[in-house]
Amino acid sequence: MNLVQRVQDILLKPKATWPTIDAEPADAASLYKNYVMILALIPAVAGFIGLSVIGIGAFGVNFRVPVVSGLVNMVVGYVLSLVMVFVLALIIDALAPTFQGTKSQIGALKLSAYASTASFLGGIFSLIPSLAIIGALAALYGIYLIYVGLPVLMKCPADKALAYTAVVVVCAIVGGVVIAWVLSLLTPSPARVGAVPFEVRVVAVQQMLPSRS
Repeated sequence: MNLVQRVQDILLKPKATWPTIDAEPADAASLYKNYVMILALIPAVAGFIGLSVIGIGAFGVNFRVPVVSGLVNMVVGYVLSLVMVFVLALIIDALAPTFQGTKSQIGALKLSAYASTASFLGGIFSLIPSLAIIGALAALYGIYLIYVGLPVLMKCPADKALAYTAVVVVCAIVGGVVIAWVLSLLTPSPARVGAVPFEVRVVAVQQMLPSRS
């Protein structure tokens, strides 16, 4: 499997690509080694660079997360993203009978792994923290990928795919919130504007005011 070609195919022509993915022999180890573990590096590394190298600008002051804290944040975020792909696959597989689908652990893992492509690639926007919201919006495309892929990999009726997708997405959102909460605990509070010391905010505001003649 060519990684770049697969990324292009799943993003640009998912309807034609899901049947190909369904027919491919695969196991959890190969999916993680050849795809998930590689793409998951994008948001992890970009987030580290954005927070600890480029920094967050506010009130005319640029804040950077200490390198050690940034590295811890990167590693934990990376590991949690790998875990999230697996957990989401378990949820997809468990829900299959509810929506008249067929349980398939490897099918569910394929779906979770490849549907996460948009989210992983969107993580590149974390290089500039102020643009991170764009990455979150890019991740929304993953909802469409799940919707198109469920009838193919989990064999659910087409008319059940929308409801199936909605439940899976809700579970993914909950998982994402948990990951964000864990990472926020590892990010030093000075990186957040609201935690800037009062004296620093006063100086910053003074600098932004017009000079007296």
